[in-house]
Amino acid sequence: MEDTDQNKTTEIKPTADTLLVLNTYNNKIEMVKGIDKEGNLQKVPPENKKDNDQLIRVDKHGDLFSNFFSNFYRQLKNPTHFNFFKVSEYDAVDTAKDLQQYVDQASPEEKEKLKEYEIIPKNTNPLKNQNTMENNTDNQEYRFQPEQIDWKTMEKLGLSQEKLEKMNALDPLLRGYKTNTLIPITINLGAAVSKMDVRLSLQEGDTGDIGIKLHGIRREPNLNLKFLGHEFTEEDKKNLMESGNMGRVVDLVNPKTDEIIPSVISRDRLTNELVAYRAEYMKIPDEIKGIKLDEHQKQTLLEGKALYLEGMTSTKGTSFDATVQFNADKRYVEFIFDNNQKQQQSQSNPQHQNQNQNQNQNKIKNSEPPRIFRDKELDDKQYEKFKAGETVYVSGFVDSKGKEYQGYITFNKETSKTDFSFTNPNKLREKAQPSESHKTQTAVNTDGKSNEATKNIKEPLQSKQQQPANKQQQEQQKKPARSRGRKM
Repeated sequence: MEDTDQNKTTEIKPTADTLLVLNTYNNKIEMVKGIDKEGNLQKVPPENKKDNDQLIRVDKHGDLFSNFFSNFYRQLKNPTHFNFFKVSEYDAVDTAKDLQQYVDQASPEEKEKLKEYEIIPKNTNPLKNQNTMENNTDNQEYRFQPEQIDWKTMEKLGLSQEKLEKMNALDPLLRGYKTNTLIPITINLGAAVSKMDVRLSLQEGDTGDIGIKLHGIRREPNLNLKFLGHEFTEEDKKNLMESGNMGRVVDLVNPKTDEIIPSVISRDRLTNELVAYRAEYMKIPDEIKGIKLDEHQKQTLLEGKALYLEGMTSTKGTSFDATVQFNADKRYVEFIFDNNQKQQQSQSNPQHQNQNQNQNQNKIKNSEPPRIFRDKELDDKQYEKFKAGETVYVSGFVDSKGKEYQGYITFNKETSKTDFSFTNPNKLREKAQPSESHKTQTAVNTDGKSNEATKNIKEPLQSKQQQPANKQQQEQQKKPARSRGRKM
């Protein structure tokens, strides 16, 4: 018994590592305790020795540490504000004090040398700019690793890692998003088997386990019920059903903590599920397809409203106009190609909305045909015809691959837009008109009419026939038509 007690007292715990953090804003070195539910870093000053038992403890083995730190780093609300260093848990206090002294006295050049000892998580680039219009799943860092997924549960749904990869569904899952498309699954309950289409997502539970969430299809969202404490107005309902975005920031209530969270709300267009996103996390790009946003335009988007932009440039180099708006489901600013949404930016000002409508109508009426189309300038003769509404042949256009092509353009006065065609639309219209031979055949065979060259022929005329086709028809044509006078 005594030997057992002695063994307990002399047992040596395996050593582990912990993390030190340098706050780049205040140059303060602290020890890492963890991350709260909001993604904020929990820290402990090295002076508080009684809190040292609460420090994060990480297995020293390379792969395990790398996987842990990558996941840890992605959960941070503002990861670029901090520099992390791995040290032994037993040396953490002394190392933190020494490092603080170094930071306080070091020159900017000497501080740069610290980056040699800084930990950078794999699959994560903290300097990567995500503040662009193409801020979709391809620009987001991985939040989960494949080995964290419960593949046994996936198997029960008829899914595997290979199958998800082939469907291009695994990547958005690992980035913390829902799958981009509906995924067919099978739920086998023994006595009953159910097949359905859903969107999938991964969610981290309170214990750190990664769960699989199914987002089933609803016939329509129930907008008559409160959503996280928010009661929808008629305008809210209309916007959600038409554009998919509610169009304003509202206060929502976290059902677990009763915290009031300003958020935007959107409708998942694939499943009709309502999705909320914190307003503080919204990222608005500085530029959208060549149009630099001013502060007023950025604020409009931050308020959840729609913004109509003109003169954007597509990836093919063509100019286009569209409405843009932040989508809570996609978590970035999206394009809404619907002219009816053009007026949403002035919802709160009906007078301004009417002015926009009148201006747009006048703009169409008074619009001048463009002199340049697809970077090709028309000469005076071409422009005069084009301006008059005639079809103009233009050569020397260049496509996105640098190859030249040609075509026909016509100015549509009703829409104030240029119509393009590779074939002459006038020729197509002429080709669609019936020929003289076709008119003759139709007149004789269908309408009971005749022409001089075939009026005495008894048989139906053949296609395009305007003359007697053989000797028999020639003889018939020579004979005068018998009088069909009425007998008395």
